[in-house]
Amino acid sequence: MLAWLYELFEKTNQFMPHGACFLWLPALVRLHVAADTVIGLSYYSIPFALWYLARKRKDILYPWVLSLFATFILLCGTTHLISIWTIWHPDYWFSGLVKLATALVSVLTAVVIWPLIPAILRLPSPETLKNNELYIRAIFNATPDAMLISDKDGVITMVNHRTESLLGYRADELIGQLIEMLVPERFRDNHEILRQKYSDTAAIQHISPERWFVVRCKDGAELDVDISLSPIPTQQGLFFATALRDITERKKIESEVRIAATAFESQEAMMITDKDTKILRVNKAFIDSTGYSAEEVIGKKANLFKSERHDPAFYAAMWASINATGSWQGEVWDKRKNGEAFPKWLTITAVKDSAGRVTHYVSTHIDISKHKAAEEEIKRLAFYDPLTKLPNRRLLLDRLQKTILVKNRTLLHGALLFIDLDNFKVLNDTLGHDKGDQLLQQVAHRLALCVRESDTVARLGGDEFVVMLEGLSNDRDEAYEHTLRVGEKILVTLNQPYFFDTHEHHSSPSIGVTLFKDENAQAEDLLKKADIAMYQAKEDGRNTLRFFDPAMQLSVASRAKMSVDLHKGLQQNQFALFYQPQVDKTGRITGVEALVRWRHPERGLVMPSEFIPLAEESGLIIGLGQWVLETACRQIIAWSDHPLLSQLTIAVNVSIRQFLQPDFTGNVINLLQAIGANPGKLKFELTESLLAQNINEVITKIAVLKAKGIVFSLDDFGTGYSSLYYLKLLQLDQLKIDQSFVKDILVDSNDAAIAKMIIALAESMGLEVIAEGVESEEQRRFLAEIGCYAYQGYLYGKPMPVEQLEASLALQSANASQPSGIAR
Repeated sequence: MLAWLYELFEKTNQFMPHGACFLWLPALVRLHVAADTVIGLSYYSIPFALWYLARKRKDILYPWVLSLFATFILLCGTTHLISIWTIWHPDYWFSGLVKLATALVSVLTAVVIWPLIPAILRLPSPETLKNNELYIRAIFNATPDAMLISDKDGVITMVNHRTESLLGYRADELIGQLIEMLVPERFRDNHEILRQKYSDTAAIQHISPERWFVVRCKDGAELDVDISLSPIPTQQGLFFATALRDITERKKIESEVRIAATAFESQEAMMITDKDTKILRVNKAFIDSTGYSAEEVIGKKANLFKSERHDPAFYAAMWASINATGSWQGEVWDKRKNGEAFPKWLTITAVKDSAGRVTHYVSTHIDISKHKAAEEEIKRLAFYDPLTKLPNRRLLLDRLQKTILVKNRTLLHGALLFIDLDNFKVLNDTLGHDKGDQLLQQVAHRLALCVRESDTVARLGGDEFVVMLEGLSNDRDEAYEHTLRVGEKILVTLNQPYFFDTHEHHSSPSIGVTLFKDENAQAEDLLKKADIAMYQAKEDGRNTLRFFDPAMQLSVASRAKMSVDLHKGLQQNQFALFYQPQVDKTGRITGVEALVRWRHPERGLVMPSEFIPLAEESGLIIGLGQWVLETACRQIIAWSDHPLLSQLTIAVNVSIRQFLQPDFTGNVINLLQAIGANPGKLKFELTESLLAQNINEVITKIAVLKAKGIVFSLDDFGTGYSSLYYLKLLQLDQLKIDQSFVKDILVDSNDAAIAKMIIALAESMGLEVIAEGVESEEQRRFLAEIGCYAYQGYLYGKPMPVEQLEASLALQSANASQPSGIAR
């Protein structure tokens, strides 16, 4: 073997110079030159591609191996190019050195690459990498937050589906763009500074819940978002993951919570319980109202405040309503911490979850102690005699009318005993009015001892008393006998001597009696019958008792005739509207009240007090009321272009029977639309007795008509009993002080006190107030001093036909220097 190698080397010395052999075959030279040139250039292109790949792909493992391998290939290409050079320039040492370098690099490359092969084999396969990428992208797209990946320069490299749906951009519209494109213009400069600052710290960061960012959507809309930032270090450099969460709904909920918290601390006392009525929370108003602190009630049952004023049936009905309708409201007496019972208007509402199950109860209450006290004070002033503390004429008539209705259902008789003291004036003239007052007080006390608790003893005024007996027998004779016994007992009792200090006085009564059971009877009529019977007792010698003479029933025939005439009057258009001015404090007319008059063909002009009660009884009031309303509306149209009258309102009295008709509101609205009258010029005057009817129906009808612009006034305020809370719910515009209070307002302190309370009540409820029956300048001045600035009465004009009203207004306008008020 060695011999063979030696022989080979020896023979090489005999070889011709490299390339000499090609001189004999030129085609062979060209073939070698072309082939080596192509090989060399190809070898030269590969290293540059590897170096470029190693520089751009920062994620490639072992990039220096690529550089080493590129060097090896470059040297290989160099050997091929040198082989061309040595054909003509036999620089064999240089060629040998290049090949030696190539050999060394190839060995180095082999030594380095073989140990790396196991590590490279452990790398995931392209298919695995693809699956992992799909897995990660699926997670990336499935997250509920919008997510963007951006590089250190703020260029967006990746977005998920939520980003597209939230911002309105497609992925290809975002990728490659600066993240500042999502920042509103006004914030962009500052955002670049913040982004650069964060790039330097490169830490996970979540913006505080008290702060939020604004992003700009594709359509220009702006969203409030919560942002979380996370750095992603890679071999390609630092990237950042930005998570955006739309907090629009959260901010709305937070706003609603703040509003709810503010509302919770309202003026109304409020309590929240769980479904088992265990108290969870109370507000300050509740603490102030009950006297308990929050710590003392939270965790306790709501029945902690229960008073002894209501029986179990009351609470059972209350909870039955809550369970059936989800709410309840009404007047309840509860107990404060100090044990004091107090009235409140309570509202309870059930809170239910999406499945309809009750989770909580919310209750609010208004302490109505002051309202109750005011009611009692008004009731005392309006319905009770201040001297004897007995019911007065108003309360007696109210009770009597209710008793008449009850008698219709029970078929039992009732009785009125009208009592007048004989020669009472002599006592006042001899011993003085103070002794007269003492006598009246003792008489009141004795009368109360003569009757049952269910009966009524009232003082009408002066020395006149009335006893009303209820629940007598359904047999007239038995009722007569019972009443006679009571009357005789009163005669005996009141004939007993009276003592005033050292004075002894004897007094006797004259008593008139009437029995009643007729459902059509009127309280005033019964009172008149008893009064007539009392005068008969006076005529028969005093100190005696007389029953009403049945012969007086002749008046019934007269009423029957009037009823027939009323029918004819409506058919023949015998009625007319008169108008009485209503003025303000300057005397300027602001409106008129429409008052119906009956032009009877035989009796002449009939006043409403003579036929309105009969119209109410017979039901003709509905047709008459409709005629009055239609006539008033047509008058509004007639005055709409009149320079003096276009601003006037027309007040129309609406009877209870008319107002409670099922189609009343519809008729009014249709009438206004058909005629074209301005609803704002129409005022409905209702009486307090309406409040004793179906109050919910009344409230609903008033609300419907007020929505159309109609104004409401409560007429004759103070002459009947009404709840102040219901008065609040009615949404009235005006209270009208009854003329019975105005008549003696200058001499009767009781009437003056009632007027003052009505004005104060109206002011506290934001209502206007007007006084009727103003007949003197002194009355007007007194009313103005106590706060009433609107008036109606003879001082400013009697009710008059429309022609006279228009003429008076024209005269007033032409002579502005005359005293304020319409010409009288």
